[in-house]
Amino acid sequence: MTQISILGCGWLGLPLAKALLENRFLVKGSTTSVEKLSVLENLGVQAFQIELLESKIQGEVNSFLENSKILIIDIPPKLRGDSKENFVSKIKNVIPFIEKSTVENVLFISSTSVYGEDNLVVTEETELNPDSESGRQLAQAEQFLQSNSNFKTTILRFGGLIGEDRHPIKFLAGRKNIENSNAPINLIHLEDCIGIVLKIIELDCWRETFNAVALFHPGRREYYTQKAIDLNLKLPEFSVENSRLGKTISSLKVEKVLGYTFVKPKL
Repeated sequence: MTQISILGCGWLGLPLAKALLENRFLVKGSTTSVEKLSVLENLGVQAFQIELLESKIQGEVNSFLENSKILIIDIPPKLRGDSKENFVSKIKNVIPFIEKSTVENVLFISSTSVYGEDNLVVTEETELNPDSESGRQLAQAEQFLQSNSNFKTTILRFGGLIGEDRHPIKFLAGRKNIENSNAPINLIHLEDCIGIVLKIIELDCWRETFNAVALFHPGRREYYTQKAIDLNLKLPEFSVENSRLGKTISSLKVEKVLGYTFVKPKL
């Protein structure tokens, strides 16, 4: 059976590990938390405590990668609030370990934030124009991985991640003067995140780049107001001033190249 290592078994990585096991893969998974090691092991994942730092990597990285053909990197930059890490350095530090391992293919979980907020329909061919530090560092990390000839890298750029326990409306409910009311939403459900990853692996689709958001782009005010009503939450109030628009992410390549059909098309 093919073995896969998942670097970062968090909100997406943990259920992804479970799905891979159900599809008869051997799975190694990493976490920075001692407490989470037992959670992974109880699922059937061979667990490792690994932390990527700007100057070094803590943990048994060689053992984590040993005998794995595929590495999935799912560690988002920590650049909100007071956290100003050098995410690019973290990725550069792990590359030499990948080069000398059995890993042939890398799947890097990135974000549509690498495109910035121009009023465009964005495809994988659109020039990158990040306007956030997180987007800039993700774009650089993508480049370092894809330019390495020792392994084949596919980039998977997700939009806003939602699931049963995670939705932006829980943060927006009851807030006032929310800007950019007409900007299109670019969201994707956890089930589709996992489904697309499984499809990439199934089709052995490497050295590619994919955008991944549901093909559903109502304006923010329309969508979040209705979602608040559906969930019986306080309605968010959007400002009518300074209402610029924003990008619409196209996921047609996911449908065309992978033959993927979204499980949660309307979110």
